[in-house]
Amino acid sequence: MISSPDNDNRLDGPMIFIIIGKGYENKGGEGVELHIMLRAPDDDSAVREALNALSEEGFIEADLDQIGVLTDEPPEEPHASAYQGALEGEVAIIRFE
Repeated sequence: MISSPDNDNRLDGPMIFIIIGKGYENKGGEGVELHIMLRAPDDDSAVREALNALSEEGFIEADLDQIGVLTDEPPEEPHASAYQGALEGEVAIIRFE
């Protein structure tokens, strides 16, 4: 579980997670590559919130492959605006079709 660092590498702002995976809208269908960005206190909460948001968007299943914390704002779209949304408390789902 990722929480506040135990060393001098303290985060100055909220923890913004990026989760990389694949979502499925139909049983047995082809998956959609996804990047999910959100603010959360820890990685368990981030995964739970991401799965809830995917369910609300009509995904019936998801394979979440990687999770990490962003240390800088991404410079390019669509990640830059997704990062801003995550700072404001939104769960941003970026689809790659």
